[in-house]
Amino acid sequence: MMQQIAEALRDFTARYCQLWQQHYGHAPASAELAGIPSPCITGERDDSVLWQPQPFSLRPSLDAVERAVDIQLQPAITTFYTSQFAGDMQARFEHHSLTLLQAWSEDDFLRLQENLIGHLIMKRRLKLSPTLFIATTASEEEIVSLCNLSGEIILEQPGRKQRQILADNIKIFLKTLQPVSG
Repeated sequence: MMQQIAEALRDFTARYCQLWQQHYGHAPASAELAGIPSPCITGERDDSVLWQPQPFSLRPSLDAVERAVDIQLQPAITTFYTSQFAGDMQARFEHHSLTLLQAWSEDDFLRLQENLIGHLIMKRRLKLSPTLFIATTASEEEIVSLCNLSGEIILEQPGRKQRQILADNIKIFLKTLQPVSG
């Protein structure tokens, strides 16, 4: 199953890069990531960096997150965040616009783990079930997360019990996700 998740992520990323190539004639571009070192950078254009996904160069593990909050994580979340380095990618899932989060570099992966720890601590303090974010939405009130208990992909409002199931698992979510350029 973990290999299938990695393949689904690589497939989505390839579709995302291909869409950029078709629409703009170049690799995905990001103004937000300009000036931040990454193995993904392939060039510059205006005030943006062009990027392509790169192999993940660290040990594929979220052990630091598990140790910090004394929890066993769904293996799917580790596969999701340790399959590649890439820029964040805009997408649509059904009628939801979102930005799929990825680690941009080794340093960014460390920051990502710190943010996951903070998110899990907040969930614990509020006595809510543990989730791990994988995407943001246009609304600051909603994020897309993996439920650590069930493995389902959910739309949730941080700090609230409200949640909507989007997909039974991350593989189905990634296969259904449609890339959006720019």
